[in-house]
Amino acid sequence: MAFGRLRKNKQDKHEPDGKVQDGDEQPAADSGVDTPAGGGSTAPSSGPWDAADKPSEEGYVDLGALRIAAAEGLQLRLEVEEKTQRVVAVTLDLNGSSLQLQAFAAPRSETLWDDIRNQIGKSVGSQGGTVDELEGVFGTELLAKVPAQAQDGSKGYRVARFVGVDGPRWFLRGVFGGPAALDPAAAGPLEEVFRNVVVVRGEQPLPPRDLLQLRLPRDASPLPRPSAQAAKPAPPERGPEITTIG
Repeated sequence: MAFGRLRKNKQDKHEPDGKVQDGDEQPAADSGVDTPAGGGSTAPSSGPWDAADKPSEEGYVDLGALRIAAAEGLQLRLEVEEKTQRVVAVTLDLNGSSLQLQAFAAPRSETLWDDIRNQIGKSVGSQGGTVDELEGVFGTELLAKVPAQAQDGSKGYRVARFVGVDGPRWFLRGVFGGPAALDPAAAGPLEEVFRNVVVVRGEQPLPPRDLLQLRLPRDASPLPRPSAQAAKPAPPERGPEITTIG
């Protein structure tokens, strides 16, 4: 697994109601019966997981609030806020597709995903895009399409697939980009990565929707920052690799 770091040039307010924007980088030990963390798939053996249900760190990359199961070919990029040096998101690249992850604090007695889906719809609509609400492998999800211009000047659109899981005092948001946004076969390997994510909420009191703290793995050396040429988004007709938090 390879590691890289990206930087944002300004300090933004990061919330789980994301925007699809043109030009931003897309960015265990068990306790008996396996039970999902909540709010997502109802299958009895699927995640994502709370740290209390998957306390072992063996085979996982520790990013603080998130633990990611190592997988062959999986590339991991951390998005770092320039001003605060805070890690605000992790993007996983596999087989030409991407999965952006962010974990947020949530109230003990209520869920966030229903409200956040409405906010995402409004955000995408303000950009001239459309949102379809679908039932997927992780429960209710959104497929967002936003108009964009291809490199040859023709009109196209970018697509992002939003999934959300309400866990115990946390909310995990995933955004699939590239072929995984539309093609179930392409999405399969990254969906398995998402199922294996472990969220470490911690006991500290946090306001709802505050980002849970991410960090660079202690035993990893960051890769050089990608060149401007390498960081350019693909033409819109290939599907979107770009999502950011508004």
